[in-house]
Amino acid sequence: MSLLDRDRQFVWHPYTQMKTAPAPLAVVRGQGVYLYTEDGRKLLDGISSWWVNIHGHSHPALNAALAAQASRLEHVMFAGCTHPPAVDLAERLVSILPSDLTRVFYSDNGSTAVEVAVKLAAQYWMNRGWPRRRTFVALHHAYHGDTVGAV
Repeated sequence: MSLLDRDRQFVWHPYTQMKTAPAPLAVVRGQGVYLYTEDGRKLLDGISSWWVNIHGHSHPALNAALAAQASRLEHVMFAGCTHPPAVDLAERLVSILPSDLTRVFYSDNGSTAVEVAVKLAAQYWMNRGWPRRRTFVALHHAYHGDTVGAV
């Protein structure tokens, strides 16, 4: 069974009306700025993912760093736990931020980052004694994320 056939059977894609959507690209690997499809096409990745792929696909230095970290600790839930890479990066980031910014909140995507920023702002005004200060400005026809608060 092809990747596309398996996809149609088991996957529900985001932002997609599954009955009428065209078939997605069946990408099987990436290298540098290119994606390679199951049917052999080489495509320039002009999007580089919606999220954070700015250094190209399968970058040797990044792959080595990922493999080294995964050999020590590939994942740990961050709620109620911590680990050296998270603290090391937070220290480095805080050292270059304005002096009144003293902590880092990690997010795994832009939608969650927007959601957390909205919640932090609301909590800030609640803590200051202004609980009704909860109006947010957003750009019309702009993408802010796919969580409830970001939408």
